[in-house]
Formats: sequence, structure tokens, C-alpha cells
Amino acid sequence: MAWYFVASLALSALFTYVVKGIAARRQIVDRPDAARKQHPAPVPLWGGLAIWLSFWLPTVYLLWRPLLGVELVAGKLWAALLASAIIIVLGAIDDIKPLSIRRRLAVTAVAAGGAVVLGLGLERINVPGGVWLLPSAVGGGIVFSWLMGMMYTTKILDGLDGLATGIVTIGALAIFLFTQTARYYQPNVALLALILAGSCLGFLVWNFYPAKIFLGEAGSLFIGFMLGVLAVISGGKLAIAALVMAVPGLDLLRVIWRRHQRGQSIFQGDREHLHFQLVDRGFSVRQAVFLLYAIAAALGAFTLFLQSQGKVALLLVVVILMALVGWRLERTKPVASS
Repeated sequence: MAWYFVASLALSALFTYVVKGIAARRQIVDRPDAARKQHPAPVPLWGGLAIWLSFWLPTVYLLWRPLLGVELVAGKLWAALLASAIIIVLGAIDDIKPLSIRRRLAVTAVAAGGAVVLGLGLERINVPGGVWLLPSAVGGGIVFSWLMGMMYTTKILDGLDGLATGIVTIGALAIFLFTQTARYYQPNVALLALILAGSCLGFLVWNFYPAKIFLGEAGSLFIGFMLGVLAVISGGKLAIAALVMAVPGLDLLRVIWRRHQRGQSIFQGDREHLHFQLVDRGFSVRQAVFLLYAIAAALGAFTLFLQSQGKVALLLVVVILMALVGWRLERTKPVASS
């Protein structure tokens, strides 16, 4: 397994270097605006292309040369490959000339729905007290909603250098460790999780503060999509990824609610999200990122020891704590806001 991790990491670092140069020469860059985008100079986009290539090249090789049972989930992987290709093309185009929100939502919905139709379904789900077998329509609906939620959580999370990529890496490693335990041993899912982690880490070399390249629309959607796919492929163990992504996911819901209360479009960008609020309240970018890494890692670690009931209870605790954080944010003004 280690060789595939190293290979994906090395490929990602190399592809990121190449893509960075191409994007810079073609002026496919993210320009600062002194509000949400406070980087000092334009930064190349298209980083998601490098992660996509470094994940799928080793994975497609495994589909042709099966190892550790990867062929057992081949149908779901081919469905994920096609759907992620749609996401990457959408993102690459959007990075050149921004598309309307409706078009982006429509295309991502087509990609997620297409993956479900092509076989990325959910036949059962682990719940406290046992396993529920799901009708295909119900399982498909859950997977569609799950993938859409994961994609747009990582998209919103991509506000500070290295934040989204690092947290998805933590999520992938949590799935790897979980699927290495005796009770839930799944070497094929563990191998895929390592490849995703390596692909993200190779990119993180270039993306950590101060970032030399950004994920772009393609990357921010793709890494969330693939973390969601891994949770589905692992047999409905969505709680692992859900807990790792709990804080940014709940923060997204909080911000949507606040915008709705103000009569503001829920798609209008601002600095309401927790990672921006931390910086506006005096944290450095590195401090804010490391704090959110630590929270995600701690929640991911708990999943290795808790049974289903414990994970549900922990998620409820996180919901309550995030509600308190939201209440506190509303009662205090940041040091600097816009």
C-alpha cells in the first residue's frame, strides 16, 4: 500500500508544479479583492487537475491490475471516474470564465446523479443497533444528497490556504485507519483512501500558506466528491467522513441560515464562515488552519473507537457546540470585517 501512497504523492507534487506553470502563463489566476480574497498577488488556479490526475492514474492502473480486492468496487469507481471528469471540466471552465451559480449547481447535480445511476448506490447503512437494507431509490437519494453536500462543504471550506485539502487528507486517513481495524477490515477501501491522501498531500506542498496555487472550482468540488465516494464505497460508513467534516458542514448550514434571515442570497460570498471569522478575530492564517485541522483530526480519531451509537452521540455534541459557537459569533464583532 505504501508504494501507492508515495506514488500518488509524488505524481501530485509533480503535476501541481506543471499545472501551476500552465495556469500562470495563461493567466488563469485568482485575483485578490481585499475582501474575501486577501492574498497579496494573483495565484494560479487549476490545482484540482493535478489532484484528479494523481488520484485516477494509480486507481485506473489498479482496475486493470487488481490488488487487494479493488476490482470488487470497480463498477462504483468507474461511475465515480466519469462523474469526477464532469466536475473537473466544469471547474476548469469556471476558473477561466466564471459560470452562473445555477449552471454550476445543475452540472454538479448531473455529475452526482449520473454517478448514482451508473452504480454508485448505497445498499445498506450502518445504524445504531445493526444495519438497514435500503431500497435502491432510497439509497440513491441518500448518496446524491451526500455527494452534493460533501462537494459544497469543501468548496466553501476552500477559503484559507491549505484548509480544504488538509481536512480532506485527514478524512481520507481516518477512513484508511478505520478500514484497517480487525472488525471493519477493507484493504481495497484502505488503499483507495491512501491514494486520495497522497494526492492531497502532494498538492498541499504547494497549497499551504502562503499558497503558490489554489484548488480552483474543480479541485474544491473534486476532493469533497471523492471523500464522499470513499465513505459510500466503504459500505455506508458515512459517519466517519461526516464527523471529520462536521464543523465546516454545520458552519455552512449556519451561514446559509444567517443569510436567509437577512434576506440575502445564500450564494452571496462574505466572511461569515468560521475560518474567516477566526482570522478576523486575530488568528493568523496558519493558526486558524491548524486549529481546524486539530478539530477534524480529533473527531476522526474518535471514529476509530466509538460504535454507531457513540458516533451519533458525538455528532449531536458537535451540533450543540457549533450552535453555541454560532451564537457567540453573532454577539461579538470581529476585529476586522467586510
